[in-house]
Amino acid sequence: MNKHISYSQYSIWCGCPFRWKLKYVDSIQLTKSNIYLVFGKAMHSVFQKYLTIMYESTIKKADELDLPQFLQEELFAEVKKIKEEEKELPCTKTDLYEFFEQGVIMLEWFKKNRAKYFSRKDWTLLGCEVPLNIKLENNINFIGFLDIVLQHKPTKQIKIIDIKTSTMGWNKYQKQDKIKTSQLLLYKKFYSHQYNCPIEKISVEYLILKRKLYENFQYPQRRIQTFTPAHGKISINNVGKSLTTFINQSFDETGNYKMGAVKTPSKKSCKYCEFRDTKYCDGENK
Repeated sequence: MNKHISYSQYSIWCGCPFRWKLKYVDSIQLTKSNIYLVFGKAMHSVFQKYLTIMYESTIKKADELDLPQFLQEELFAEVKKIKEEEKELPCTKTDLYEFFEQGVIMLEWFKKNRAKYFSRKDWTLLGCEVPLNIKLENNINFIGFLDIVLQHKPTKQIKIIDIKTSTMGWNKYQKQDKIKTSQLLLYKKFYSHQYNCPIEKISVEYLILKRKLYENFQYPQRRIQTFTPAHGKISINNVGKSLTTFINQSFDETGNYKMGAVKTPSKKSCKYCEFRDTKYCDGENK
């Protein structure tokens, strides 16, 4: 049976192969869920439900949805699920209520400004959570799920949209982070392959949902930020080569793990690492 990898695995390996080894080869799980994860999943569900009704029925029916109620239900369902799995709550009631209120404000803003981001004219929804399952070298399969896939009917152009929740949006450094933006490049490459779609017919976009806005800002601010990374042939080839390096360094020809992994600590890779300063990793080069 082929092993599966995902963008999450690849991004962790890019940051530090040793962290990837501890997490996926040694199966050491120290990461626990938190309010950011809970909120992100809930907002994904709410946006996908709205867009499904909008494209498959009417904008009027989508606008009639009680989005705050649905958000509340999704938040509570996710908290309940995590409590059952991890035997503890992922957040406090105060945090949950704060994020819920911020989500409601964001959803109200979106409904008033929806036309800036999504239109029914000449566009159709091909799906939400569209699956990818691509066989690669070394008996490895890449799996993923695309948040939103649209098609422009006159031109047959495909747009792949990935939803991200953020405190105040992405700054220039986040936009320049090649590991972060490689997600949609890989999705574009593999969507083209799996669904037999010319790669030049595919565009990609991050839809970044902001919980907060800057105070005393002199210019109008939007609750939703869009960002399209460079996704031409050179960019896609580069991330494809990097993914191949990950596979070749981490798996043998039969798909079994290669056990060696070198620590590559840095301020960036270590800052949010769950293994930092534990018995598993001291953060020093080895």
